[in-house]
Amino acid sequence: MYKSALFILLAAATLTPWITPTQALTAGITFSLLLTNPHPTQSTLLSKKLLQLSVIGLGFGLTITQVWHAGRSGLLYTIIGITLTLLLGYLLGRLLKIRSGTAHLISFGTAICGGSAIAAMAPVIEADDDEIAVSLATVFTLNAVALLLFPHIGHFFDLDHRQFGLWAALAIHDTSSVVGAGAVYGASALAIATTVKLARAAWIAPVTLITGYLRRSRHGVTIPWFILGFLVAAALRTWIPQADALWDGLYAAARRLLVLTLFLIGAGLSRKVLREVGMRSLLHGVTLWLVVGGLTLLAILAGWIR
Repeated sequence: MYKSALFILLAAATLTPWITPTQALTAGITFSLLLTNPHPTQSTLLSKKLLQLSVIGLGFGLTITQVWHAGRSGLLYTIIGITLTLLLGYLLGRLLKIRSGTAHLISFGTAICGGSAIAAMAPVIEADDDEIAVSLATVFTLNAVALLLFPHIGHFFDLDHRQFGLWAALAIHDTSSVVGAGAVYGASALAIATTVKLARAAWIAPVTLITGYLRRSRHGVTIPWFILGFLVAAALRTWIPQADALWDGLYAAARRLLVLTLFLIGAGLSRKVLREVGMRSLLHGVTLWLVVGGLTLLAILAGWIR
C-alpha cells in the first residue's frame, strides 16, 4: 500500500514547477527498478494518452509557418535516414542471426518512431508476441538511455537548439523521448524536435503500406492521430492570434504534463523488461542506434544537415 501512495505522490510532484523533465524521468526509473511499479498496466496506458495530449498541446506554441519550415528542412534527411536504417538493420539482423521479425521491428522502430512504428508494423509482418516483446523492450531501453544522455552530449558538442532538435528527432526512437530530450535542452530545441519527429512519424503509414503490399498482408495500417491534433493546434495559433494568451497557457500546460508523462515512462522500465532483451537483439538495436545517431551527429556538426 505504501508503494502505491508514494508512487502517486511522486507523480503528483512532477506537476509542480520545481521538477525538471530529467528529474521526473530519473525518479520514475529509480522507483521502478528499486521498488517496482505498483500500477504498471495503468501507468503505461496513461503515459501513452498523456503523451498524445502533450504533443497536441505543444502545437499551440508554434505557427503553421514554423511547423512547415521545420518539417520541410528535415524531409530529405528523413527519407535518406529511413532507407539507410532499414537496409543496415536488415544486414545486421542477418549478420547476428536473429529472427527476421525481431530484426525488422527493431529496424523499423529505429528508423521511424520507436514503439508506435513497431505496433503499426507488427501485424503487417505477422510478428509473434515474443518478437514484439523483445523489439519493444530493446527500443524502450534505448529510449531511456537516450533521454538521459543526449542533452549531455549536445552540450558537450556545443550544439545550438536547432542542431540539437534535429539530432534528437532523427536519432532517438520514440516521440516521447524526442520530446523529453528537447524539453530538457530548451524551448527552441523542443519545438524543432517535436515538429521534425512528427513529420518523421507520418512515414509510418506509407512504409507499412508498402511492406504490406510486398508481403500481401491483409492487415490495415494505424496512423497516429495526434499528428493531426498537433497541426490543428498550430493552425489555431496562426489563424486566431487574438487568443494568444490562451494558446500560451495551453502550451505551458502541455509542457508540464509532459514532465508527468516522463515520470510514467521511466516507471515502465522494469527489471522484467530488461530481462526480456536478449543479448543479440540488444546488440542489434544498440549497434543500429549508435551508427544512426553517430552519423547524424557528424552530419550536423559538418553542416550537411541544418
